[in-house]
Amino acid sequence: MSQLRTVVTGMSFTECPRWHDGRLWFVDFYTHAIYSATESGDDLRVEVEVPGQPSGIGWLPDGRLLFVSMRDAKVMRREHDGSVVVHADVAAHVGGHPNDMVVDAHGRAWLGNFGFDLMGGADLAPTVLLRVDPDGTVTVVADDLWFPNGSVVTADGSTLLVDETFGNRVSAFEIGHDGTLGPRRDWARFADLPTATALGEVIPSLTVAPDGCSLDAEGCLWVADATGGRAVRVREGGEILDEVSPGTGVFACLLGGADGRTLFLCCAPDFDEHARSAVREAEIRAVRVEVGAP
Repeated sequence: MSQLRTVVTGMSFTECPRWHDGRLWFVDFYTHAIYSATESGDDLRVEVEVPGQPSGIGWLPDGRLLFVSMRDAKVMRREHDGSVVVHADVAAHVGGHPNDMVVDAHGRAWLGNFGFDLMGGADLAPTVLLRVDPDGTVTVVADDLWFPNGSVVTADGSTLLVDETFGNRVSAFEIGHDGTLGPRRDWARFADLPTATALGEVIPSLTVAPDGCSLDAEGCLWVADATGGRAVRVREGGEILDEVSPGTGVFACLLGGADGRTLFLCCAPDFDEHARSAVREAEIRAVRVEVGAP
């Protein structure tokens, strides 16, 4: 594995990196924008301004951008002419801010949410996973998830993997032809579910707090460990094969670049909203790895 390099600096809290049309796309929560840049971090562009705080992004099969507007609990859509419209209002279905999502080859968006007021210090509460269809219809497809966060769909489209940040696990669901999900199963289980609900007690109990993630060509999952200051490469079953520790917090990761072998890391000192919004200490760093994207 090569040395870490810095790709983007001067951000507040970067999240949800994606590799699309030869560029690195990502959101920055507290500058309220979606950005893109080259693999080296040059030609940084503001793609969309999101006053409601951006999160998960993806693309419909026809190339239109979908993105989460967290604070007004909406999934937005950027049309081909650049105009932005509401794709789906999910406020009635979430117990906290909607957050990361993945959009599959059929244009279905799989969307997690906090489930409770994380930044306000509320007690942890399990929550639901949503499916937003291409026509904007919203359906609850799973429940009793512990902060469903970064997600990926396997290359064959058959399985959805969902990181449960406060659940010590990555869950897997078989995807039916009609978009229904099969029963939840452990894809990786790092420790037991928490027995406490107060965050001050939950966080120390986390062995791996899986946040954003990215699959590689061998079916392993790079997972950002939100409380461990690292990204880990995990085999199905939970074995950790490798890790990258950049010396700061890591909250999302992505395999991308021209050959798919650049691992991008969304880094910041912590995830505290008040601290991150006040300064510009977040970065995206990158390292070359042996096994690339599928």
